[in-house]
Amino acid sequence: MKILSWHRRLVLQGPDGFLDLLLLGVLIPLGWLYGLVGLCRAALYRCGVLSSFRSPVPVISVGNITAGGTGKTPVVDALVKHFLSQGLRVAVVSRGYGGALQERVGVVSVGEGPQMAADLCGDEPFLLARRNPQALVFVARKRADGVRTAVERYQAERIILDDGFQHLAVQRDVDILLLDGSKPLGNGQVLPAGLLREFPSAVKRADLLVFTRCPEGSGSPSAPPLYAEKPAYYSQHLLASEAISLAGEVVPLARLQTKKGVAFAGIADPTSFFEALAAKGLLLVENLALSDHVVYDIQLVKRLSRLAEGADYLITTEKDAVKLDLGDFSVPCYQVPLAMHLFDEEGFFQKLHQIIPGRDHAPE
Repeated sequence: MKILSWHRRLVLQGPDGFLDLLLLGVLIPLGWLYGLVGLCRAALYRCGVLSSFRSPVPVISVGNITAGGTGKTPVVDALVKHFLSQGLRVAVVSRGYGGALQERVGVVSVGEGPQMAADLCGDEPFLLARRNPQALVFVARKRADGVRTAVERYQAERIILDDGFQHLAVQRDVDILLLDGSKPLGNGQVLPAGLLREFPSAVKRADLLVFTRCPEGSGSPSAPPLYAEKPAYYSQHLLASEAISLAGEVVPLARLQTKKGVAFAGIADPTSFFEALAAKGLLLVENLALSDHVVYDIQLVKRLSRLAEGADYLITTEKDAVKLDLGDFSVPCYQVPLAMHLFDEEGFFQKLHQIIPGRDHAPE
């Protein structure tokens, strides 16, 4: 985790001293090589040298161009809720990163809530199935297999491809690209010299841009020509005003303000979660940043229990809470839901439906 924190500081804040500068100089050529591989791969798919699967129903991909958290799960969650509200059978197909499932396709939910443990399917698919019990949720290493299963066996009418921007083996009708509103392209360098998964020119593949973590009513803080012709929408990811214990008890966050808490999170950007809790007025005596998709083994649970000895409660994200058990801790452990707030939600969904004419229709 220390290496990841150092890397994130280096690429977002710049080198701090000669050693950082020297290491960055070594990483930049590696980033060019990584980006070139991605560029060639995308070209092979575009020219048809590498084949891609075409679904008989509309596919909406949600992804990002940077490594780390831009808030994909809340966006996928909002899309699922939108299509369910239209009376459509919507399916989420995910890679199931962090899950231990070995089967070709894992059926997480068939419209009755999660029927697979989070450690098998991954925390994000489990969370989406729990939040949306009417939805279909699948995990598949080859996501085309998951799409086929959703359509042929469960009659899905809409497919949402989770983390699909680089997954070109499945064709999509709409490519939604998420960008962090504070630093959309990080330092502009490709991994490992930056946070980009591809060269910045890959933004041109997107149909819709969604900037996350933006102040209310803002536009993009920096809008280079790369974005000029892309429909762009702005959003915030907001913590709920209530926390939920592992036992299901709902507690207003305001009630926790007079107590001492320990926060922990195994997500791409734990610091933003800790800062959001502090902004809610919580007194946090300890913040423990863990690696994304961390496994909560016995040693880690014991470590958290030791930290909790000097506190009144533990608090974490929904993604982490799905991997914890009620009896793990001697003090209450709360989770705080996170939701996406689109500043122009109506305009976003109207544009979404306009992009796929002939396969969809605008909502009445």
